Amino acid sequence: MKKLPIGTQTFEVPRNDVAIYVDKTEHIYNLITSGRIYFLSRPRRFGKSLLISTFKQLFKGNKEVFKGLYIYDKWDWSKTYPVIHLDFAEIQYATIEQLEISLDKFLNDLAREENIVLEESATYLVGVKFAELIEKLHKKTGQQVVILVDEYDKPLIDNLSKQEVYPEVKRTLHDFYQVIKASDEHLKFVFMTGVSRFSGISVFSALNNLHDITTSNKYSSICGYTQEELEINFKEYIESTAKIMETTRKEVLSEIRKWYNGYSWDGKTYVYNPFSTLVLFSEKKFANYWFETGTPTFLIEQIKKRNDLESFAESREVGRGSLIGDGSDKIETTPLLFQTGYLTIKKEEIVDNESQYELDFPNYEVKSSFLSSLMKEYALRESEEINGINKKIAKGLKEKNAENLGKSLRELFANIPYDLTTEKESYYHSLFLLAARMSGYEVEGEVHTDKGRIDAVLRKGKEIIVVEIKYSKEKSSEEMIEEALNQIRERKYYEKYAENDVSLLVIAFGDKKEIACKFGR
Repeated sequence: MKKLPIGTQTFEVPRNDVAIYVDKTEHIYNLITSGRIYFLSRPRRFGKSLLISTFKQLFKGNKEVFKGLYIYDKWDWSKTYPVIHLDFAEIQYATIEQLEISLDKFLNDLAREENIVLEESATYLVGVKFAELIEKLHKKTGQQVVILVDEYDKPLIDNLSKQEVYPEVKRTLHDFYQVIKASDEHLKFVFMTGVSRFSGISVFSALNNLHDITTSNKYSSICGYTQEELEINFKEYIESTAKIMETTRKEVLSEIRKWYNGYSWDGKTYVYNPFSTLVLFSEKKFANYWFETGTPTFLIEQIKKRNDLESFAESREVGRGSLIGDGSDKIETTPLLFQTGYLTIKKEEIVDNESQYELDFPNYEVKSSFLSSLMKEYALRESEEINGINKKIAKGLKEKNAENLGKSLRELFANIPYDLTTEKESYYHSLFLLAARMSGYEVEGEVHTDKGRIDAVLRKGKEIIVVEIKYSKEKSSEEMIEEALNQIRERKYYEKYAENDVSLLVIAFGDKKEIACKFGR
């Protein structure tokens, strides 16, 4: 079998090393022949760096490594172009001084490689030097310049919480990227990648001629593996994995799809996470490989700071603005999670000539890992404890055992500081909905009927649980439970789900973390 290209970010390595390369050059050819300046957002470890490297080798004219690929007999190999390849993973930016010095060194090193002499001055800004390098490369080679920028937003994301550094980094990158727009006559092609699209930040206002192909259906599978690509390119690995796991090819494909498929940027084409899929074929066991490679701490910090737990208990419908942000420096939770790969587009609909998107977790790996991580942070427990408690909650819900469910919920809340739960009642509601989602239920919060509002509805196939959650410092749990059950029955919340197997659940939260549950019909 060919080698697995785990961690490979350089195109020529898998091609020279007899490793698997999933051919994406048809997308590349279409991009180059239909436009010039592009931006693509994809999550980390999704093949962006490999894509950038493929562009580089193509424009450099490295014909041999493209043999057998779609683009091989369609490209004009007689021409080569000067390439500026800037990877911000290799740039220092902990301080504004580090960023400017590192960019300056990058430009000087590239100039020396190309035998170009740049002007030197103590007050010579990196943006000015960048412009000079582009112009002189064009003049020296007689060919327009190709600019490839990988992880353009890394200095911004990593400095988001550093208010003394972030504004200066933003200003420097604005001035640096503005050069690309000003140098248009010298440019053959520009391709930039990143995780987040800072729409309102001056980086993008400086580059308003960028064509953002992030949600374009033409390029929805430019990164990641489609079902067909998976089955064709990894046929032997699928069979060997099934053999090791002592199961069938069909069953192992079903599990791979459940764990690692489900990413979509148009609501129609779905792709597999390439990193997790490759590691699975290497290790021959299912695990949260992508999530474990380093979920950005700022994500959990942002969610906890805003106490935005409840929204993660259910899928959500948003407009296009909620995918790219509202145009300010403040990044809202939903676009942040979409751009970083923790939410994906499950469906797109056109309403009043505008796109509406249904967002949800892409697959089991992301859903289980992310919710577990959130619950660990909120419940102040280790992952093993969270998983153990959640199994008990799942069992209590399945068996409709109110006593065991209440006991499990008390265990979940035991470590949370008393003043936090009493001051923020939403903690109770949100954590329960998260636990329900982790238990395999589809969750709808605040469901409106013609007679009122249901706190939550849990769904698993034909099984429906209508949930009412009560909190009171004065009333006893028995009083709250009877009041809630009467409310459900009087308002007939269950009528909406009459064709299903419906049960009722009331959860009463009292002072000092007293929790009681009761199921009904």
